[in-house]
Amino acid sequence: MTERKVRVRFAPSPTGALHIGGVRTALYNYLFARQHNGDLIFRIEDTDSNRFVPGAEEYIIESFKWLGIKFDEGVSFGGEHGPYRQSERRDIYKKYVQQLLDTDKAYIAFDTPAELDAKRAEIPNFQYDAHTRGSMRNSLTLSKEEVDNLIANGEQYVVRFKIEPNEDIHVNDMIRGDVVINSSILDDKVLYKSADELPTYHLANIVDDHLMEVTHVIRGEEWLPSAPLHVLLYRAFGWADTMPQFAHLPLLLKPDGKGKLSKRDGDRLGFPVFPLEWHDPKSGEVSSGYRESGYLPEAVLNFLALLGWNPGNDQELMTLDEMVQLFDIHRCSKAGAKFDYVKGIWFNHEYILKMSDEKVAEMFMPILKEHGIEAPMDKVVTVVGLMKGRVNFVKELWDTCKFFFVAPTEYDAKTVQKRWKEDSAEMMGKLADLLESLDDFSIENQEKVVMKWIEDNGYHTGNIMNAFRLTLVGEGKGPHMFDISAVLGKEETLTRMRRAIEVLK
Repeated sequence: MTERKVRVRFAPSPTGALHIGGVRTALYNYLFARQHNGDLIFRIEDTDSNRFVPGAEEYIIESFKWLGIKFDEGVSFGGEHGPYRQSERRDIYKKYVQQLLDTDKAYIAFDTPAELDAKRAEIPNFQYDAHTRGSMRNSLTLSKEEVDNLIANGEQYVVRFKIEPNEDIHVNDMIRGDVVINSSILDDKVLYKSADELPTYHLANIVDDHLMEVTHVIRGEEWLPSAPLHVLLYRAFGWADTMPQFAHLPLLLKPDGKGKLSKRDGDRLGFPVFPLEWHDPKSGEVSSGYRESGYLPEAVLNFLALLGWNPGNDQELMTLDEMVQLFDIHRCSKAGAKFDYVKGIWFNHEYILKMSDEKVAEMFMPILKEHGIEAPMDKVVTVVGLMKGRVNFVKELWDTCKFFFVAPTEYDAKTVQKRWKEDSAEMMGKLADLLESLDDFSIENQEKVVMKWIEDNGYHTGNIMNAFRLTLVGEGKGPHMFDISAVLGKEETLTRMRRAIEVLK
């Protein structure tokens, strides 16, 4: 048998914003596909028309564009296995529903919601299965004539999969090994609903994966209970030879306490759980996104990759290409991964450090404009080079280094009390005169001349430099003093010093 080309898929439902757990699932599919020179398919599972949310599909596509996860085919990407939107594949599914009915693998059921509720009230832990189906209103208990008449009269029905009891079903999972589930715990799942002429997730999923030649299904742990049913469906269609291999990824867990990560955890602890900001068209609620919060897409992907997988070495910072080379689905954890959002901030800090000063400066420029600052690019690049190591997000640069662009109008009281001595005004006057006399205002020359002046006069270096910092910055923060004065330039440095002497006396 010839080896099949690796084909994986990411198939979200357009029911709202894309959860960060979904992003991780897509990322692992991407890494697996690229590593095996395979294809990544983007499919939209929109068979549940009641839960459809306008704008969700576009939001999901935009999220992946920002993150840099590229699909090979699918909705908005084209390809030979379309359509890739399930709502556009109704006629395809009907054919396969009929095949199951014709081969006695499925049956038609007419039970109304009220009838089902009555059964649940009558039988504790009621399950529609081999033990109960004989007492229900379906094509196994009604004559063909009765079934045909009910359908002709427009009676709504569902098609249920006929599961034989007491069979051990083996699911070969790439992460969890051999998972065995007995068929008796499964109910006769609904595969199709006449009300909207659409299949349920279970049938659509199997038919699409088969027709789109999917070789590996990498999805969240929450789908593990569905895996035995999907194995049985593959067999029922006679597709056992082309059944994909399954891998069920560990859950993303709350940063604190127990249970899986939810949007409420993000709201409570102040971090996003969606890739982009989401405006809910129904409630009008706005939820924060990683992009708008100032995260770099590369940092988000790197952070997510290590939630539930490790490369087998101590490497933490990885480009997407490095992740592709190192990724091994068998090294994914079975246990859930705690969502350490603080680590996510650390990754962003590290990626800002790795980024060129020019690139960070480009990102900082619009923030400067928002504050009414027009500064030459070379100055912004220099400032960024001095200050980017002090921030976790580019937007934090303004508060950290606005003193490079705006002279202080007031002076921090605590710093004044601690650093401005009785003779500080006199000393700063002398230092200003010294700096004014310099033709070469470079960092190196300033430092050499000033330090010699301090030494020759027996001054206290700390007292001089702390007061000097206060005059230029307005408080006791910032990088090396001569870096600051060199960036400000001679004229601005002297203006600030003399104003501080005047104000502080």
